[in-house]
Amino acid sequence: MDKREEILLAALELASQKGLGSVSLGQIADRVGIKKPSLYNHFSSKEEIIKELYVYLREKAGQQLPPSGEDISALIKERTAYEVLVMSAKRYGAMNSDEKMMQFYRVIYSQRSLDPTAAQIVAQETEKMIAATKALFYALCAHKKLSCKDIDQAALGFAMSVHSILDYMNDCKSCGKQADERLLSDYVKWFCEQIGGQTNE
Repeated sequence: MDKREEILLAALELASQKGLGSVSLGQIADRVGIKKPSLYNHFSSKEEIIKELYVYLREKAGQQLPPSGEDISALIKERTAYEVLVMSAKRYGAMNSDEKMMQFYRVIYSQRSLDPTAAQIVAQETEKMIAATKALFYALCAHKKLSCKDIDQAALGFAMSVHSILDYMNDCKSCGKQADERLLSDYVKWFCEQIGGQTNE
């Protein structure tokens, strides 16, 4: 583990214990055993640390998933829209359910109404999900697996619904409540029934 990684993980640990707004650069430096001025050799500010932490954790969580090994076109060709969308949503959910990613999201979500950096990260993550969903929907429509007049709006509605379902399921997990595991697949099934394409059987 290099020093940058130590700093990032120390910031996550401290933010989880104290709240993001209460963590200082001095505390982060103390946690990794360096002087505060030495911290500036790696990061210019606490905001930069938090942004880099998001990128680092997202990449690490993605690496824990088995590679899809397929481009979008190959992924879609042999599968129904339902299969593709369930697979995509579950993969996204698995990435965001990584233990450290969940720890980070708890910190960021609790701070986003007070801290512009936290709000920016939440917005950035949502935008990434929407963009990926739009790309998938355009491919599904091109392969006639889905049929919709406004692909962008259909993708937006789907992405935000899946986002909310996954948030709810993660909240249930965090508080020890059992969520219905069929929520996601049932929603995707209903969605595909509404806008199924010519080759969606």
